[in-house]
Amino acid sequence: MRVVIVGAGIGGLATALMLHRRGIRAVICEQSPEVREVGVGINTLPHAIRELADLGLLPALDQAAIRTRELRYYNRQGQEVWRELRGLDAGHPVPQFSIHRGRLQGVLHRAVRERLGPEAVQTGLALSGFMEDEGGITAHFTDSARGDAGRTLRADVLICADGIHSLARRRFYPEEGAPRWDGVLMWRGATEWTPWGDGRTMAIGGGMGAKCVLYPIADAGNGRQLMNWVVLAKVADGTVSPPPRESWSRPAQRATVLPYARRFTIPDFDFPALVEATPQAFEYPMCDRDPLPRWTHGRVTLLGDAAHPMYPVGSNGASQAILDARALADALASAEHPAQALLAYEAERRPKTAEIVLLNRKGGPERVIDEVEKRAPAGFTAVEEVLSEAERRAIVSGYAGKAGFATATAPLRVAAE
Repeated sequence: MRVVIVGAGIGGLATALMLHRRGIRAVICEQSPEVREVGVGINTLPHAIRELADLGLLPALDQAAIRTRELRYYNRQGQEVWRELRGLDAGHPVPQFSIHRGRLQGVLHRAVRERLGPEAVQTGLALSGFMEDEGGITAHFTDSARGDAGRTLRADVLICADGIHSLARRRFYPEEGAPRWDGVLMWRGATEWTPWGDGRTMAIGGGMGAKCVLYPIADAGNGRQLMNWVVLAKVADGTVSPPPRESWSRPAQRATVLPYARRFTIPDFDFPALVEATPQAFEYPMCDRDPLPRWTHGRVTLLGDAAHPMYPVGSNGASQAILDARALADALASAEHPAQALLAYEAERRPKTAEIVLLNRKGGPERVIDEVEKRAPAGFTAVEEVLSEAERRAIVSGYAGKAGFATATAPLRVAAE
């Protein structure tokens, strides 16, 4: 069996490694002229790290990332709403990693080149079309720099992991239009800073209209860490305003971000100072798309953001793409016919990811902050008097169960009253 993968992002690279592990040949075609390590911080959850550990990538991840120990939720006044252990400390067999998105992509890219060969990733090739027949599928690519004919590849299966603006998705759903935007902009950045607390803790703070996120993504030496931050705020009515173009490298002005950053308090940490000291911030609209009725059309299927772009809450975007890769590789390794495998993969993954897309629209686990703010916008004396421990647990742990990373042994710790 021969597989062509469109897109050398986290999902496409993970799929190539999963297929190689099962003896299936794959080649990745990437539109960019090179695989660049762009972006800022993301989190990869234990259910996805388990799959990467099975590929032997745990040592490389430890070199590039931070093992997350704890997650804390705060209201905008800096009062603790909820805290819980994560990864190994929560009873999972593998860690949760906080990592630079580009460094995770780099770990996967180097593994693909080492295991599949340097020709396994073909850059500068943009998918322009494909045609299926009884014996397979032919994919046509243009040279993304010159715009003329690039390559034609023949395969048994075409996997489109080419992001929220996937060409295959547009071909199958031409009336879908632009991504769905609710008017929220995110500003992201990372810079070297003195560790906060134990240096392995995440913080999410704010309320319904705006939030902030803080966590370390790498050790920088000299007692400092590469500290990742996110500020997100509703700035427009998404029903009437078109979303800005998504880009991991769209520059933002600190003067735009700082007034929002000053709204938040994180205990024992100067969050606005971190934002102000960051040399370059990036702007990104928070977009998703409605779940699709199907991903698979004959020998073509979608994967990752091409299939289920979701709001970046709950740390599930990259993690779900990695789970897609495992499910698809397993299906292709066991099915008698490629088309049968793609349908089996879709049957397993589409309902699960559709539920997460819709849960993320409601706020995901971060909704626990929103619920507290609704009832106590000026803060509280005891959070238990605002929202009971059982109610808070139902929001946060309920999401983890539906997203697939809950563990019955996880020792949850609630906020001190």
